[in-house]
Amino acid sequence: MPPIFISRARRPALTHSVGGLLLVSAIDLALFFLVYLVAVRLSRATIRQLYLQWTSGWWTVPLGAVFSVAIRLVTAGIVVVIAFTLLVTHAATPAQMSSLTRSHSPNFDVLVDSRAMHPGNAYYWLTITLISFVSAGLREELWRGGTLAALRELFPGAFGSRQGQALAIALIAIVFGAGHIAMGLYAAIIAGLLGLMLGLMTVWYQSIWPAVFAHGFIDATSFALMPFVLDRLQGS
Repeated sequence: MPPIFISRARRPALTHSVGGLLLVSAIDLALFFLVYLVAVRLSRATIRQLYLQWTSGWWTVPLGAVFSVAIRLVTAGIVVVIAFTLLVTHAATPAQMSSLTRSHSPNFDVLVDSRAMHPGNAYYWLTITLISFVSAGLREELWRGGTLAALRELFPGAFGSRQGQALAIALIAIVFGAGHIAMGLYAAIIAGLLGLMLGLMTVWYQSIWPAVFAHGFIDATSFALMPFVLDRLQGS
């Protein structure tokens, strides 16, 4: 999801209206691409260095869809293993785990207007298309690939090897997770795990594009299910 470097949790980052959402997205994308293009121009980085080559042909989109499911399953598995380990080692009791889950559960209200997240609303459809695949998927994977390329070129001794690239991916994932801290601790941890796996995808395929679509599908399904989850929570 789009990183949220804001402190005002009273108003969603993507505003309350379709017009506001489009305006915020346009400004955000314009500023990002301005900085990105200036950085590329000054660094003279190549398409290959920035992982911009399209390496998987027409498989790129379905590959992203499959990986979006796999990444969700792996992330859920990691969370379950951590929770199970805490319980069996008596590092935390079930009551403490339940309390932590309630107090640190993701707060989507700092990102979107939950009242507008309804399938009959244009705000909902823009969120699961424009926001998920462009503002999040494309923009954030361009940032991840560019940051990885910069670390590798500026500090080849530390990040030039395979182990160094893995370290760079981990550091970038930490920053990515921290960008979601306004949504809560769990959201930041999960975002960090997602960032780690998306970064590994980029290096494995030497291209950001499978990660772009995987990222987009992850966010799109999260937003698409949001109104149904909220309805269930309100009804319980």
